[in-house]
Amino acid sequence: MNHYKVACAIIELDGKVLATQRSEAMSLPLKWEFPGGKIEDGETVSACLERELLEELGISIIVGAPLPPTTHRYPAFAVTLYPFRCRIVAGEIALHEHATFAWLRPAELLTLDWAEADLPVIAQYRRAAGDRDAGSAPPARH
Repeated sequence: MNHYKVACAIIELDGKVLATQRSEAMSLPLKWEFPGGKIEDGETVSACLERELLEELGISIIVGAPLPPTTHRYPAFAVTLYPFRCRIVAGEIALHEHATFAWLRPAELLTLDWAEADLPVIAQYRRAAGDRDAGSAPPARH
């Protein structure tokens, strides 16, 4: 089973967080995720995030505080996410790979259909951000 190491950016702006929706052509099509990408051999997590966000969204970021890494096993592969709180320092979001994006308050994040690997990251982020409802169960999906 392949195991991918992926850096992801929790980009904050005015009390909201950036979520991106994977395109239909990507694996896990139309699932929402924090933007980022696979860490290349010899690359730091910060360098990976800076490279990926420029390639995927056309923005430059400052990489801030890390959250604990989380590992999720899908049927065909495993992924370890290395999340960092970030902020945009230059550029306007231009989608090069994703279908769309949204800015959401931390309490609104679980209203989207996220990739399963991102769910523990959302919970950690909401706790770190002081969200009182962070321990609540996500809304039921129909």
